[in-house]
Amino acid sequence: MENNSVEKEPITKHWREQVVDLLYWRDVKTTGVVFGATLLLLLSLTVCSIVSVCSYIGLALLSVTICFRIYKGILQAIQKSDEGHPFKQYLDQEVALSKDVVHKYSDVALEKLNKTIGELRHLFLVEDLVDSIKFAVLMWILTYVGALFNGLTLLILGLVAAFSCPIIYEKHQTQIDHYLALVNNQIKDIVGKVQAKVPGLKRKTE
Repeated sequence: MENNSVEKEPITKHWREQVVDLLYWRDVKTTGVVFGATLLLLLSLTVCSIVSVCSYIGLALLSVTICFRIYKGILQAIQKSDEGHPFKQYLDQEVALSKDVVHKYSDVALEKLNKTIGELRHLFLVEDLVDSIKFAVLMWILTYVGALFNGLTLLILGLVAAFSCPIIYEKHQTQIDHYLALVNNQIKDIVGKVQAKVPGLKRKTE
């Protein structure tokens, strides 16, 4: 059991580091390709169905690979060379996921799922009244957000925010932290006043 926990941590850390590098534009070329491709995919889904988009992507990839295969075949016939299949090095590579990799990532996913289920139980079964009320307010706000934007639009806005907010925060961290602290203090004051006036809203730890 100790070996699994030791092995799982580097993999999770490595995956997180890659995500952070993408969001903070450490490699502009890689981030630009990922951001551009994902944004193009989401924008395509606003015009066409997911079936159509997947079909067009598959057709585009097949068109490129088939044309390249035919081109290399003609070139080999003209030059009378025997280079073989142009994608042979990729066809010979092992692409199957090993059981160890599947187990490691499934353990991480299971841990997150269990944590989420526990948090939802905490909120919906009102283990802490204040947390449940906050969650109810959030759900109420989301009803208005849902009325203004559909899920796909929210995904597009979320993608743009994910690739822009971290780099903006990194450049203006001092100012942003200052204003966030002010807002956080105001919220704490309001919550404190409400808890003091309404019976039963104080936390159990208090």
